Amino acid sequence: MRRRRLTRLVPLTIAAALGLTACGGPGPVEAKPAPDASSAACAKVAAKWPATVAKQDSRETTARTDGVRAWGDPAIIARCGVAPPGPTTDECADVNGVDWVTRRLSDGFSFVTYGRTPAIEVLIPTKYESWPIAAFTEAAQQIPQGPRRCS
Repeated sequence: MRRRRLTRLVPLTIAAALGLTACGGPGPVEAKPAPDASSAACAKVAAKWPATVAKQDSRETTARTDGVRAWGDPAIIARCGVAPPGPTTDECADVNGVDWVTRRLSDGFSFVTYGRTPAIEVLIPTKYESWPIAAFTEAAQQIPQGPRRCS
């Protein structure tokens, strides 16, 4: 697995996938809850979701669970309770002590915590010129790091 330590934000592009799409306009963001979104671990994560991400305020979602949150328009979407990734050749980066597997999507990037169960997925649309993934450090740290690490 490739490992890169990110010490500064890098310009990128991102978008929503896996059944998640950002609604245009002021309505709620369309978002599908992850399978374990209602777990006790995700309740701890939800209590630590950031108030703002990339200077964008939180938005309502259609998910009806605290395990899903969105910010901005187009929306940055975070979901707690996704299945943790197994070993992969996708890029894996340590950001402030949290390992994230990064995958390019057609219109952006997906970040999924690595070595934490359940995992957190963050989808960042193309509009955002940097990876604001560091904003999710405190939330991600609510789930203990297991033996798997980026290496």
